[in-house]
Amino acid sequence: MSDGLPLPRRLFAIGALGCGSALVIIDGGIANVALPTIARDLGVASSAVVSIVTVYQVTLVMLLLPFSGMAERIGLKRTYQGGQIIFTLSTLLCFFAESFPFLLIVRTMQAIGAAGVLSVSSALIRHTYPTRQLGRGLGINAVIVTSAAAAAPTVGGLVLAVAPWPWVFACTIPLAIVSLILGRWLPDPPPRLTRLDLAGAIMCAAMFGLVIGGAESFVHGDSPVVSAAVVAAGATIGWFFVRRELGITAPILPVDLLARPIIALSAVGSLTAFMASMTVLVSTPFRLAALGFTPAQIGTCIAPWPLTNMVVAPLSGALSDRIPAGILGGIGMAVSLIALVLLATMPADAGILDVAWRMALCGSGFGLYLPPNSRLVVGSAPHHRAAAAGGLISTLRLTGQTIGATLVAALLAAGVGTGAVPPLVAAGLALIAGLCSIARLRPSVSSPAGFETPAEAPTLRPSR
Repeated sequence: MSDGLPLPRRLFAIGALGCGSALVIIDGGIANVALPTIARDLGVASSAVVSIVTVYQVTLVMLLLPFSGMAERIGLKRTYQGGQIIFTLSTLLCFFAESFPFLLIVRTMQAIGAAGVLSVSSALIRHTYPTRQLGRGLGINAVIVTSAAAAAPTVGGLVLAVAPWPWVFACTIPLAIVSLILGRWLPDPPPRLTRLDLAGAIMCAAMFGLVIGGAESFVHGDSPVVSAAVVAAGATIGWFFVRRELGITAPILPVDLLARPIIALSAVGSLTAFMASMTVLVSTPFRLAALGFTPAQIGTCIAPWPLTNMVVAPLSGALSDRIPAGILGGIGMAVSLIALVLLATMPADAGILDVAWRMALCGSGFGLYLPPNSRLVVGSAPHHRAAAAGGLISTLRLTGQTIGATLVAALLAAGVGTGAVPPLVAAGLALIAGLCSIARLRPSVSSPAGFETPAEAPTLRPSR
């Protein structure tokens, strides 16, 4: 098997992956800014219009792992390009939406297309870059994802300033066209000629959908009994699903990969790290608003997080090709832990600069942790399970972000969401992620046997 794509094809493939990732991330978050406008124009209550966001998130989490399993059987490139076509067509339909139910339907279609893209993006990165540059490639992709997420509200605000809300969705269509054209140069590894486990895919989607949907229903004030029943139904399906997956050769839920201690620790660390980051990013605006900050000042305070992440993430990804992820991750979470405690103990009369440098420290810590963590998961999986590993990474990211946002909603409902509690909770989650990272340094966990080939195990090299 060739080690990455040759130049210049590799550059076109990198462009396609970058545009595709930016497309689905921007369109996933750009709607947030337009929610009040959409509610007014379509005559929908503010509490109901939030469904435009939640239906996208829940559908995406439900489908990532089933789509990664399907991709192993029909091909990575076909799944990626098919997802982009579905996403582009549904984005165009969003432009013509004149009713709230129709908009929810096409947002669900968008999530289906986004699941096709995100479920295989990490696997395609692995086949695009040489093994010695895998960490660098994942770091670059992390920067694109972070930058797109940070830019989405700004882009949405600029569009709304000059055009009606349907243009918020349509403005990304040129990016989709560029990505589809460049997609012809994507790697196309041969698929596995095995049957798709349809029953497993349905059980996987039901498990995530019911558990997450029930939890969000509870924190938004719906019936506690009904919400608990929905979560219990999802947990029951999940119990049977996991037991079923243990006896399958190539399971949709990658229990075969999670049986490897190095991947299991990385997965737990990734989940808790994303929960911690989302807890802070969602709760901080409420805290700053309670302290009297204006919306513009709040945006200025939070901006250093993605900006420092953009600088640190590619550097960390490149270093992970030479330095064990356990060391980089341990340092990153130590930095984040200190920053989160500093945020929690921030004085009530803190100014913009007081908040900004703490957020920058948080962003650098998480930027140092996440790319090496992803590199370890993707690099430790066999080539024929690269799609499953990539789907696992995306699922952990979205699940962690969804749980983090739900956690903030619960803290706000309890009356403790605008003070020091959210950053302290995030600090506890960061501590768990850091301990998982350090645990990977044990010889029994980090031996080269955890990698598919010795070449994929990062080694320490003396600096020049």
